[in-house]
Amino acid sequence: MKRLLYISTARSILPPSELDELLTKSRKANAMADITGLLVVGGRRFLQVLEGPDEAVAETYVRISRDPRHVALVKLHDKEVPIRAFGSWAMGCEQGGVASASASLEEQVYAIIAPITDPTLRAYFMGFAETHTRM
Repeated sequence: MKRLLYISTARSILPPSELDELLTKSRKANAMADITGLLVVGGRRFLQVLEGPDEAVAETYVRISRDPRHVALVKLHDKEVPIRAFGSWAMGCEQGGVASASASLEEQVYAIIAPITDPTLRAYFMGFAETHTRM
């Protein structure tokens, strides 16, 4: 099983309706391909982890890299893992700027990643959330 983490920049900020549509399509496709993961959005920046069968993750990343809505994809983490960190999530999502009044984006992301034992993965998500909470 493969886990791939990448960061990218959207050409423009996605309106909530477009992000919702993207998530709906992605969750359906991911469920069919046995891919799980998490997407955190901060303004125009996306941090996403995909995990699942090697070939399915590789094909999904290629499809994402061809999407004209974003540029500058950079793989941050790409390795074989024995178990999933994101369980049965077709694609969890947290978005900066829409955090609830009772919790910051940092607090919401921390709660989501609390069970993750991989320190590198935790650090990427916390660093991203901290940066985009200040924006």
